[in-house]
Amino acid sequence: MAEFALHPRLAADTAFVADWDLSRVLLMNDARYPWIVLVPRRAGLGEWHDLADADAAILTREIRRAGSGLKKLTGAGKINTAALGNQVPQLHLHVIARHAGDAAWPGPVWGHGAARPYETRPRDEFISRLRMGL
Repeated sequence: MAEFALHPRLAADTAFVADWDLSRVLLMNDARYPWIVLVPRRAGLGEWHDLADADAAILTREIRRAGSGLKKLTGAGKINTAALGNQVPQLHLHVIARHAGDAAWPGPVWGHGAARPYETRPRDEFISRLRMGL
């Protein structure tokens, strides 16, 4: 049986936050948006429907946990949750805190300008807040 391995693109574009029951929680390296990514730690998953029923239920709970925690931490007006996978075939879910007037508001964050990578200290401080608040 194959072991879970994080897709190289996700590894390059994110920072580790935590491992939950099912998902690896990652912070997207774009300081314009409070943006986390959940990656189910199961090998060979490409689509939501590839999950076993029990894992789908766990992932649903983890998405809700991520969204509500991110909203509380950031005071976001809206949480965007999406599973696209057009560039990274590994199943992963984006949970993004949105604010009226953010860099892409009211449109989607994808394809809106270049990412602004976090500086080390603000990234590490936000990861610490995520670990305590999620």
